[in-house]
Amino acid sequence: MTKQIGSLYVVATPIGNLDDISQRAICTLQQVSCIAAEDTRHSGKLLQHLGISNRLFALHDHNEKQRAASIIEKCLAGEEVALISDAGTPLISDPGYSLVRQCRDAGVPVVPIPGPCALITALCAAGLPTDKFQFIGFLAPKSTQRQNQLAEVPAAGGTIICYDTARRILDTLQDVVAVFGAERQLVLAKELTKTFEHFACGTAAEISSWLTEDPQRCQGEMVLMIAPAPAKADEAVSEEVQRTLKILLAELPLKQAAALAAQIHNEKKNALYQLALSWQTD
Repeated sequence: MTKQIGSLYVVATPIGNLDDISQRAICTLQQVSCIAAEDTRHSGKLLQHLGISNRLFALHDHNEKQRAASIIEKCLAGEEVALISDAGTPLISDPGYSLVRQCRDAGVPVVPIPGPCALITALCAAGLPTDKFQFIGFLAPKSTQRQNQLAEVPAAGGTIICYDTARRILDTLQDVVAVFGAERQLVLAKELTKTFEHFACGTAAEISSWLTEDPQRCQGEMVLMIAPAPAKADEAVSEEVQRTLKILLAELPLKQAAALAAQIHNEKKNALYQLALSWQTD
């Protein structure tokens, strides 16, 4: 008689309001043999609130690859294991990718238990286009890295969504201006589903002003959303600049050509980068 293999359940948990957890998530966490959590102290409070006492152990960026082997061994022996993160859906800017990949490779079923996710929660109430969007995770810690990260996002990708920390958000808003210009519309969502949930809308300068009016506003989890460019890139670039850019593209890589053309004509590097990119995808 063939022994039944257990599954890994990827369980979404609340990002703030504990009532957002689904009944299916609760049942799953009650029934599994053990629960892998990003932070056992944080998740322990949630499980205590739910009256769940299943064994809890840590799985985070520093031990994930090592833990994966023991989790797979448990599943192959018939045990059921759940994976949760500190908040929201595991793997979305949280640990779990290596574990899920190794489980798939080992033939262990991976079952998603859907629920809260900060980026989707923010986007659906932001008033920005939702038909097309790009999630780029947490932004880099240094300004130059952040600007490069933002500049490389394709212009045709729709609304840009990223996570950022409260201590860096003001610097990030300055980087957004450097890459996209001062008039680009933004929405900053903070403390989603919590008591002080707020959506700040406007330009980078307007949102920065709102944040600095009260130091307590620069606290908590933040989701930054950047509206798509209001018009096609080539409508805002003169024919002379476009001609220079095309000549440079014939001899140089796209990024280098855009940077040099921007320097020659005193234009925004990202605007020329996005224009050149659109020529390649047309």
